Amino acid sequence: MSDITPTFAKQDNLKFFRTLNSRVNNYFKENDIEKTGNWKLYLKTLILFTVFLTPYFLIIFLTQMPFWLFTILSVVIGIGMAGIGMNVMHDGNHGSYSNKNWINKFMGGTIYILAGNVYNWQVQHNVLHHTYTNIPGHDEDLDAGRVIRFTKEAKWYNFHRFQHYYSVFLYGLLTFNWSLTTDFKQMSAYLKRNLSYGKAKNPNILWTTLVITKIIYFAVWIVIPMVIGISWWKVLIGFFVMHYTAGLILSIVFQLAHITEETTNPHPNEVGEIESTWAIHQLLTTVNFAPKNFIVNWYTGGLNHQIEHHLFPHISHIHYGKIAKFVKETAQECNLPYYEYKTMRSAVIAHFKHLKELGMKPAIQ
Repeated sequence: MSDITPTFAKQDNLKFFRTLNSRVNNYFKENDIEKTGNWKLYLKTLILFTVFLTPYFLIIFLTQMPFWLFTILSVVIGIGMAGIGMNVMHDGNHGSYSNKNWINKFMGGTIYILAGNVYNWQVQHNVLHHTYTNIPGHDEDLDAGRVIRFTKEAKWYNFHRFQHYYSVFLYGLLTFNWSLTTDFKQMSAYLKRNLSYGKAKNPNILWTTLVITKIIYFAVWIVIPMVIGISWWKVLIGFFVMHYTAGLILSIVFQLAHITEETTNPHPNEVGEIESTWAIHQLLTTVNFAPKNFIVNWYTGGLNHQIEHHLFPHISHIHYGKIAKFVKETAQECNLPYYEYKTMRSAVIAHFKHLKELGMKPAIQ
């Protein structure tokens, strides 16, 4: 982590965001639409929770089911788990699920069923990632330790030559690591740095919440299934399969938006300033993918419209398809980039191609 906190230029191209903001606000005003979620999001929430919970109760009540069916149901739980994370939890913690704060808090709290923690996620995602997008040393989404090299600035190791092959296997460990170690490490680090999203929280309450929610989580997913008679090895395999499925989905969706050849990794100058304004910085560091694909749009919670999300994180994802045209048109008028892959397939190929390039030994190390 760099010692200098980056700031953004104030006199770059102010016309872009002023014009864009005006157009987006007018769209909601003229159509008398709330910027938060509506019945479409509420229905999606019901569907995703059904996908997530139904297999769990089938496993609990049908304890003698064959292992192949148990495994399939574990995969389905993981699919529902990732869907809740991208659609419900994500909007809730951005305050865009509802115009009622208590509903946003409740929906944001669904991260606990993903084995995560509200405080940690809001600091890492809302504060560090959304503020310092793709800035090495500040956006923790770029930090994969030594095992994956996401930027040219990261130290190169010989095994990185194969990272475009092995990275996909590591992506699946995302939420599994949350459940075991990541949350404890992050909370310790963030509290030492006095980081918070909004009003600072009492450390004792934060630690107590973390420990209690972890105990409840493992009780629900491991202890209860064992107590009712499911073999311990089957429970542990199911737990891992569930997390691996969710982690793989979440990781790939997250990486496609920021780790491609087009996106940049800006560095602050000697006084800590980034060359562009914050809004233009988001255009330079973010990519959309499969914007016309209904299934991708629906399931990823609009995270394929990552540009719109980064510019308007407090607007629910259900509106991104509509406001995307304003963002694209305004960027073109201001001669600014608007990076977009037409399909999910092309974005996946581009991401792993970029990983391969980053895995090559640099001329100067």
